[in-house]
Amino acid sequence: MAGTARPSPSGAPLTVGEIVQQANTFEYNSQIPLRYWLRSADTIQKESRIYEREGNDQQTYLLLFRHAILVLEKLSQHPEAKQPQNKAALAAANKVVRSDLAAMEVLKPRIESRYAAYQEHLATRKTQDAALRKLEGGQEMGGLVDGMGRASLNSARSSTRVSFDHKTSLDAGDSQKIAALIAQSEIRRRDTARRAVRQAGVSEEEEQERRTGGVWDGWESGLGRPQSYKEEMDLSKDIIEAGRRRESVQNGHCQRPSSVLRPSSYHYPTIPNKSSQSWRSDEPQPQPGAPPRPPPKIPPIQPAAFMQPLPPSLPPKPPRDPYAYQSAPPPYESTLPPPIPGKYSEAPDTSFRAQSPALSEGPNALEYTFKPSAYLENGTPLRTVFVPSTLRSEFLRVAAVNTRNNIETCGILCGTLISNALFVSKLVIPEQKGTSDTCETLNESDLFDFCDKEDLMVLGWIHTHPSQTCFMSSRDCHTHCGYQVMMPESIAIVCAPSKDPSWGIFRITDPPGMKTLLNCGQSGLFHPHNVDNIYTDASKPGHVHELSGLDFQIVDQRP
Repeated sequence: MAGTARPSPSGAPLTVGEIVQQANTFEYNSQIPLRYWLRSADTIQKESRIYEREGNDQQTYLLLFRHAILVLEKLSQHPEAKQPQNKAALAAANKVVRSDLAAMEVLKPRIESRYAAYQEHLATRKTQDAALRKLEGGQEMGGLVDGMGRASLNSARSSTRVSFDHKTSLDAGDSQKIAALIAQSEIRRRDTARRAVRQAGVSEEEEQERRTGGVWDGWESGLGRPQSYKEEMDLSKDIIEAGRRRESVQNGHCQRPSSVLRPSSYHYPTIPNKSSQSWRSDEPQPQPGAPPRPPPKIPPIQPAAFMQPLPPSLPPKPPRDPYAYQSAPPPYESTLPPPIPGKYSEAPDTSFRAQSPALSEGPNALEYTFKPSAYLENGTPLRTVFVPSTLRSEFLRVAAVNTRNNIETCGILCGTLISNALFVSKLVIPEQKGTSDTCETLNESDLFDFCDKEDLMVLGWIHTHPSQTCFMSSRDCHTHCGYQVMMPESIAIVCAPSKDPSWGIFRITDPPGMKTLLNCGQSGLFHPHNVDNIYTDASKPGHVHELSGLDFQIVDQRP
């Protein structure tokens, strides 16, 4: 339902009209219960806020417009819209739409300006290409002049290149390590911002109003960050810098201190900032074949000098050949000691980050975007879903008691959107009741209240088959259809620990699976459908990748 905007074939920016056309392209079925559509509308809102923070105006505008259409044109006419228990929820959704319209008025001129700049760029390139073709086809110029003209035009064409997609595109299968680092850094940043909001005395209700009150760009930044977070980040950067310098020394290279290293709060004694190169420059160089010059005499220390605090002694220098650098001193040679990382004498192994200067401070989610890793059968791109590699084993540990008693257990996969990819960060075990063949969640309001409080999205579900094989039953397919209505990338993980294969990650095909399930009026636990490929594997191949190093938490809501 939410999805992403399909870029133009050339990768060019889209016009507002093209974005609106894509926003109108979604399937709506009034037979789906209203509560699912309301959750879908809420998911669209959460995604739009994240895309807005990441500077993706096109996707933000598309989702806001789609949300407005869904609420105003579709849900207001839903068969369950007039039921008393749904009136309050619809009224709240309509209130959010008013903020959507205000936000779109701000986004629209930015999108138009970007498209106009792109058109101007195309016109300039067209003029330069025509001039280059004319120059290459002319015969009246000499070779030198012709070559100089061609070089001048090529230089002009290069200087007018405009980057309309400044983010680095990543392939999910080839970027596992950086994906884990991006998730860790961004999830921590958001958790810290959320704690700052709470510490500032902003209630959950007020926070929701601010987040949906028009343009919400960075409103929480004014609340500040805890001092402890800043100190932790400073220390982390110092440790990484020390690790990089240590690697350089081990490899035989001496580097200047990086500009990202901040001075420690502790004031170390001053060390003379005069290099060995400058000490030698004032003395005559020894003649070839002459014996080595004796070291300079050190003047005796006056008694008064003991009255002043002395700096700590430097470590002894390794012996070296006095003639080794007569011709030219080594680059960056200095008597300055390496920078000291804070007040810690030892640093953990930071070999991976130290190898890449771009990751020295942790990758910035705003600088990257993950490419779609798969497509629905109808051609709709699917964003990558990263699942922690240890999630299945941890879930089976929680479900072990029920599994031994031949009772199914289910959990909800919750997470967030980062750099156009979805990361599972919470496994919620809701209140539930199960049998050997079924598992039904209870008190769903607690689950969704938790998701709203933690600003999480529902990315799918996981459940066990204690005695059955690994497959999607007709009841499982109907259950997952509701999840996939809310988000096309939603996944269903089935764990059958006593069978082989013992697990699988699935999604409903679209088409034909989604339409078949939505139009199915059959009842009963197990019933056949008139299509064979109603569901498919989502990981081999697919849009789901298990990711090592991706942290997650288990939240057990069972009494």
